[in-house]
Amino acid sequence: MFDTITAISTARGVGAIGIVRISGDEAIAIASKIFKGYIDIKNAKSHTIHYGHIVDIDNNIIDEVLVMLMRAPKTFTREDVVEINCHGGIVVLERVLMEVVRAGARLAEPGEFSKRAFLNGRIDLSQVEAIMDIIDSKTDLSLKQAIGQLEGKLSTKIKHYQTELIAIISTIEVSIDYPEYEEYEIERENIQISIHRLLLNLRELLKTADTGQMVREGIKTVIIGEPNVGKSSLLNTLLAEDKAIVTDIAGTTRDIVEAYFNIEGIPFVLLDTAGIRETDDVVEKIGVEKSLKCVENANLILMVIDASKSLSDGEIDIIGDIKNKKVIYILNKTDLEQLTLDKDIRKLDDAAVIVKISTANNFGIEELQKIIKDRVVTEEISVGAGATISNQRQKEALIKAIQSLEKAYESIADGMPEDCLAIDLHDAYGHLGMIIGEELKEEIINELFERFCLGK
Repeated sequence: MFDTITAISTARGVGAIGIVRISGDEAIAIASKIFKGYIDIKNAKSHTIHYGHIVDIDNNIIDEVLVMLMRAPKTFTREDVVEINCHGGIVVLERVLMEVVRAGARLAEPGEFSKRAFLNGRIDLSQVEAIMDIIDSKTDLSLKQAIGQLEGKLSTKIKHYQTELIAIISTIEVSIDYPEYEEYEIERENIQISIHRLLLNLRELLKTADTGQMVREGIKTVIIGEPNVGKSSLLNTLLAEDKAIVTDIAGTTRDIVEAYFNIEGIPFVLLDTAGIRETDDVVEKIGVEKSLKCVENANLILMVIDASKSLSDGEIDIIGDIKNKKVIYILNKTDLEQLTLDKDIRKLDDAAVIVKISTANNFGIEELQKIIKDRVVTEEISVGAGATISNQRQKEALIKAIQSLEKAYESIADGMPEDCLAIDLHDAYGHLGMIIGEELKEEIINELFERFCLGK
């Protein structure tokens, strides 16, 4: 049994409405001590709303409120829950919260309401992560993906695969426990077929991981090029704001400038990097090294080139390094006298995607945005009805499950005894369980919930 907790569950600051949430066995009794309405809410039915006032110990009115009462188990935490809807001022919310604590509740830790929902079996860990993703969503697509996970699409699929594994494991373990009965002897070929089918399904699910992470975190898009070709101007143009400093001085951008934007609901993380060139300036050199590291981890590279100048030796080297990655070559400054660089670029990268723009007069920007979307967004990135692996923790657990199944598959092929086979299958089952929060260490669970805001 948990103690009763409370927190302000709406964003801090001035607003029309603010909510103080209470959860636990004593939630209704505590609320009854400080709420004065037409009825004593201890006698109220579940999922009802009541008008009245919150009062202090001396019966002074603190605020006019609506109180929502929800009895266990049909609540978010599966405990009794009371939500006090107050006016949204900072002082009034703090006063109401103080009275709830004085009446017997404890201040909740970050994420403690969601943690109770998890511990009480209301949601699993993938759904907990979905709640965080809904809160952090920056686009419709990332929100849609998070809602799908909260609805249990991933959980349902994982549990289905666990059920298939249990069927295989039970067949093997009966054979181990009753070796004297011929009818319980396993048919290795059938077991191998079942494992192979399960492996195919898990590998298909793994294919959603990179897409899922990109939708959740944004498509990492790095702007590179030599100094003064218009990288920062491009960033500012795409964002429609002055995020980066624009000057004629080479080496102005020395650190990575990061910003979010979206094209038709697709999230992008734009990284404006230091101009790549040979330099003796220690600080600028560090910036160049950071730029090169960003290129390695990018989902998409936008290489900006000055269309009024010939390709430099440095640009030729850069093209050689990145041509096998997902790149768009952007010929900027087309408002000036242009050189024919298309052929020069295609000699170095025969599959080059090239677009001409001018950040000075916004020429070609709409076309660039379309090309950016078409370059990275395929049918696979759309979030449909299926389950999606949406973060690194889930991906790593799934990879380990696949590896354990591959070992089991090889064990059958090598004629290994049934008990060795069962160990690998149990490992695979456990790793699948980790995706939804089964068999996960307590410190990992605690660390995850600490990322939540108070009141959630």
